[in-house]
Amino acid sequence: MVSESNSRIARFGVFEFDLGAGELRKSGVKLRLQEQPLQVLTVLLEHAGDVVTREELRNKLWPSDTFVDFDHSLNTAVNKLREVLGDSASNPRFVETLARRGYRFIAPVSDAASSQPSHTIANTTSYVQQAAPSVPGLHPELDVPIPHRAITRGLFALIQVMYLIFYVTALFRLHAIQGIADSFLPQSTAITLVAAVMVTTGVGIPLRCYLISAVSFDYQRLGEKFRQIFLLVLGLDQLWAIAPFLLMQKIGLGAAFAACAALLYVPFSERTLIRMAYVGRTSGKV
Repeated sequence: MVSESNSRIARFGVFEFDLGAGELRKSGVKLRLQEQPLQVLTVLLEHAGDVVTREELRNKLWPSDTFVDFDHSLNTAVNKLREVLGDSASNPRFVETLARRGYRFIAPVSDAASSQPSHTIANTTSYVQQAAPSVPGLHPELDVPIPHRAITRGLFALIQVMYLIFYVTALFRLHAIQGIADSFLPQSTAITLVAAVMVTTGVGIPLRCYLISAVSFDYQRLGEKFRQIFLLVLGLDQLWAIAPFLLMQKIGLGAAFAACAALLYVPFSERTLIRMAYVGRTSGKV
């Protein structure tokens, strides 16, 4: 689909691409994308639903008298495009790879003005009708309204700050923790508990500092990185979820249990917040 107006805006999922200005936006926010990935996206949208061969892309992107490592340059451009779209070669939602042939844009494309599928990009009406319709404003994976990224990033950062406070406080109050542990645990178990606190804080402090800096500087691959370290975060957070029971004598069993239950859920909320704010590249394949 290409609108007949000067704007020539194509919409797919939560993205809008102004083919005339060469600007890609996600939920109204302009995304940074280099020239070659933008050119690849333009060609694919102009032939949405159809196979675009690697040779066709080469002719579009590089003149015949240009000497470049074509395969590497095209792979890099497609990878960067997928990274910005939150797409992957192994499970594509937008750009599909056809081995030894080329690429195909597989998502439904609609006119930004009418929000109805159009076939003026390479006659793809039948393909669009068969594909699942995208709902503007909904997360493509979670099927929930997309909140402002500043909110999700801010909440994620606050969670990291909360854990940093836990760690630093525990280190400053290490003798108090040992005293509490000695009061209801055998000596060997109490020593093990204190050692576990020291080890997990030693791992947790640099981890939280990394996550805070990454979300603060809006690192675009944070979604991918968080998926890679999620099991570590999950294990660390589950261990610290039992911390309220150390205060059971002061806050009571019920309050300690409620706090523990809430902390058990926190790592999953972290993952959801990251998925709302970032959709990282999941594969390096093209």
